[in-house]
Amino acid sequence: MSFEKIKETKGRMLGIDFGEARTGLAVSDASRLLASGIGNIKGGGLERSVEEIAAIVARERISAIVLGLPVNMNGTEGPRAARIRQFGALLEARMPDVPLAYMDERMTTMAASRFLNETNTRGGKRKGVIDTLSAEIILQNALDRLKR
Repeated sequence: MSFEKIKETKGRMLGIDFGEARTGLAVSDASRLLASGIGNIKGGGLERSVEEIAAIVARERISAIVLGLPVNMNGTEGPRAARIRQFGALLEARMPDVPLAYMDERMTTMAASRFLNETNTRGGKRKGVIDTLSAEIILQNALDRLKR
């Protein structure tokens, strides 16, 4: 799905950085200016992650989802992108009224790592926040794109 469908909606958005071990989550404010990390969910398979996210969408009154898509540096999509698209299809099937768009997530993990280095976040704490921070960056990039 494209950003056009998301542009037609109003209200809060959810940003997702899906991972097999942890999935980072971020939400926007209602005016769609700022993204804020809300934590992560532990891995447990696609279906379990979809159910947990569906509960968050209902609880947070989310009107649209942006899912990070791992595109290779040369612009092609590999096996990880195929897995994300599979996950996205399950989200769309579970929540057909919530539009979903993919956002190129190239460099988001690097940007998150750089920020955590600058703030001297190390060890276990770093593992716990990098996915959330990546989701926040993905969502903020999408919000900025919607403003254009």
